[in-house]
Amino acid sequence: MASGDSALSICSDALLMLGAKPIASFTEGTDEASIADRLYHDIRDQALTVYPWSFSMKKSQLAQLIDAPVNEYKYAYQLPSDRLGSPHAVTNSVAYNAPIINDYQIMGDQLITNQEIIYADYQYAVPESVMPKYFVQLMKYMMAWHFALPITDQTEKAQYWQSVAVGTPGENGRGGYMRQAMNIDGQGQPVNAINDFSLINVRY
Repeated sequence: MASGDSALSICSDALLMLGAKPIASFTEGTDEASIADRLYHDIRDQALTVYPWSFSMKKSQLAQLIDAPVNEYKYAYQLPSDRLGSPHAVTNSVAYNAPIINDYQIMGDQLITNQEIIYADYQYAVPESVMPKYFVQLMKYMMAWHFALPITDQTEKAQYWQSVAVGTPGENGRGGYMRQAMNIDGQGQPVNAINDFSLINVRY
């Protein structure tokens, strides 16, 4: 984990990559600090949600709301306030290999379903201090890309750091260092095995 990293250090390193001066605070009054303060958190959240990073996942039991939804579903649940985007998986149990539930809808900040118990796997904005090194490095490249034009007024620099961060436009945001970071993150995850052989078993 990158215990010494912070939003400020990531932005400062990105500025150094552009040949600009690092910042000591987001409120120091310089153009660099103002740009970093305005852009950083949106870009961080966007970088987190483009891929299901293992370190940004959380599982929570959702709280059932008192008021029932006004449609075909029986129950409404409050989605976590710290989530980024929609849940990645919804189950009615924390048991190993609990089946994924598909009979639900997301409406605003609520999940509605007929299930009486709901657990959700979702991404959240993890603190920079617990981000792994490969993601911190990706964030520095991402910030250099987005800082380049407002800081240097050079389109070429913006294009260069975009290619470093996510590759060429034809790679749809999955090239450059993004690809390497995703590969590193995936190496620490177990291979999902298919344990349900019902279609084969029925033949015997």
